[in-house]
Amino acid sequence: MHPLKSTRLLFSAIGLICLGLVAGQLMSDPVLARSPDYRELKLFRNIMEIVQKNYVKEVTDQTMIQGAIEGMLQSLDPHSSYLPEDMFKELQVETRGEFGGLGIEITLEKGILTIVSPIEDTPAYKAGLKPGDKIIKINGESTKNITLLKAVKKMRGPKGTKVTVTILREGSPKVKDYTIVRDIIHVRSVKKQTIEPGYYYIRLVNFQENTDNDLKSAINSLAEQEPVKGLILDLRNNPGGLLDQAVKVANLFVDKGLIVYTDGRVKDQRMEFRATRAGKQYDFKMAVLINEGSASASEIVAGALQDHDRAAVFGSKSFGKASVQTIIPLENGSGLRLTTAYYYTPKGRHIQEKGIQPDVNLKDEMQEQQEKEQEEESKNDDKKKQRKSRFQRDSKEELANDLVVKKALEWLKSDRTIEQLRKEQEKPMPETAWYDQ
Repeated sequence: MHPLKSTRLLFSAIGLICLGLVAGQLMSDPVLARSPDYRELKLFRNIMEIVQKNYVKEVTDQTMIQGAIEGMLQSLDPHSSYLPEDMFKELQVETRGEFGGLGIEITLEKGILTIVSPIEDTPAYKAGLKPGDKIIKINGESTKNITLLKAVKKMRGPKGTKVTVTILREGSPKVKDYTIVRDIIHVRSVKKQTIEPGYYYIRLVNFQENTDNDLKSAINSLAEQEPVKGLILDLRNNPGGLLDQAVKVANLFVDKGLIVYTDGRVKDQRMEFRATRAGKQYDFKMAVLINEGSASASEIVAGALQDHDRAAVFGSKSFGKASVQTIIPLENGSGLRLTTAYYYTPKGRHIQEKGIQPDVNLKDEMQEQQEKEQEEESKNDDKKKQRKSRFQRDSKEELANDLVVKKALEWLKSDRTIEQLRKEQEKPMPETAWYDQ
């Protein structure tokens, strides 16, 4: 039986049993009475009856059934969830149109609400929120056992209104409150800079509609100064975005073969996204930068360019968020958001929870640089006020002090190949999977 159909049947059966409409039929059928599903549903019904009779407050069947459904889906993974009618409508806002929010990508890590990355130039970024920050409270209410969609709903609101998030940061002994003013989230996804003649730096803030065209325009604009000898593509703190844009961006640098594929239990969730020769492909030497705030579409691009030996990857391991959610409308106006597949790199590497490993891992050096910067800031309040994230620099001076940019530029200007660079690191690439390319 199709798993989605069996899920709908289970929901219906639970509702009917709880209302006592089919209990007699089930008990009178010896075949059904011996089935594992029946025994589990009978246990569920018994627990509901105990709650109805003994719980300190009166609870409706609808409340208990909805809570059971939410708990079932939440036990699968952080991204699968039941969407009551109001939240299902809220999701339409997320995928269409503008909304007032903070500008952060969030996930649940071991049940804790965690920031994947703040999006540059948004209220969350300007307030100083960082990748890996744990959101302990929203407006004074604990986030324990909260779902992602409920968290989004709490943080989203009209432009100009305030929300307070309580943050626990790694290495900090105390939690800290950040009161942030919501705003309409507009993001300029492509930013560029000349490092020195022929060597250019482009940062993708996220993957939104027309990111591929904006990237082409940025490259062509820079190339008018002097032909491109080497490009640094910075995907640090890029939380992702549209899948089709990730494929189109990778296709600018890869002209054949797989870019990414998805695989799931259901046949129609198995899809391939391949490069085409249509349009412009660039063949200059490239370096890609990633960190723990690079997720989803960023990991697809970094993984594709790495697997095709098209770019060397510098920085630290990416976040590891590469699952496909399917939205399934239900009859009562509610919906189901269900993880139905995972993304894989062209060589079959599983990105979910594992992330993309850089060819040159600079995590320790980056941590050391961060500690030095924090020490300098603590001595100079003016610097602290003017501080920018070390991963979000635009000027030549700031790029010159960026350790990861310096390492990437050093390689771009050398005559070493990607293969030679990897051998120097003494860390072989993960084995190629069985998947037929």
